[in-house]
Amino acid sequence: MSSLNNKNGASSSEIIWLGRGGQGAFTAAKLLGAAYTIDDDNKYALAFPSFGPERRGAPVRAFTKLDTKPVVDRSQTEKADFIVIIDDTLYSPQLHGLLKPTGKIIVNSKNNIDGALTFDADSIAAEFRLPTANTIMLGLLVGLSNVVTSDEAVEAIKGYMPKKIQERNINALLRAVQEVAE
Repeated sequence: MSSLNNKNGASSSEIIWLGRGGQGAFTAAKLLGAAYTIDDDNKYALAFPSFGPERRGAPVRAFTKLDTKPVVDRSQTEKADFIVIIDDTLYSPQLHGLLKPTGKIIVNSKNNIDGALTFDADSIAAEFRLPTANTIMLGLLVGLSNVVTSDEAVEAIKGYMPKKIQERNINALLRAVQEVAE
């Protein structure tokens, strides 16, 4: 995982999530934060959304800030370690300007996009009968970044998702981690 050393010597990571209303970008941001802090009292996370007009299908940005000291900065991320895009129509080459030098963009797309890591997360979502690819994209991030373990991500799903959809989301997440591990 990319990280930076801030003034206090602590490492931090910032992730931007892009999706459309109803695709679960904010849910994925919260799950990542929960997974990061799940077993360690010395890890802190803040997840928050940035909505335009609040309606299904409207573009949504969500942010996850992870640190080894309390996260107090609630401003939008200006330089991210990762940008995770659930809907490829939201990809723009200008997004590269929001990345740290070692940052990466992960896009849910059947098409190759120059300068981005692309994965067909919708196919995995369909396989597990999920209406959106948010937990699959979280799994891809887990597999590519090592910021949290698969076990921590699974525990976050168990702690924050309704019981009736946990198993499908957990299996889809683990499948996505496996996709990038190969």
